[in-house]
Amino acid sequence: MEQERERIIIPDENGDEHLFEELFKFSVDETGKSYILLVPVGDDEEDDEDGVEVLAFRYEDEEGEDSDITLHTIETEEEWDMVEEMLNTFEEEQDEE
Repeated sequence: MEQERERIIIPDENGDEHLFEELFKFSVDETGKSYILLVPVGDDEEDDEDGVEVLAFRYEDEEGEDSDITLHTIETEEEWDMVEEMLNTFEEEQDEE
């Protein structure tokens, strides 16, 4: 049975809101930073052999269960490399299931 994933609405530069679903979150103990990977909700037609677009952000989580999170763009090559490595590991684990 698949668990319910968190959904997040992100506005684009035009103010249009887009719904995304959490793929997974992870934290890096050495830096104290947390990251979230998201996939768009509702575009099943795009789930073909080209794959699904995955967005990655660094985030800060306010205390409390129903609190908002603040998303930040990932700016360094080192962060992108780490996120890509985590995504590859996640995909490998999913393929094994």
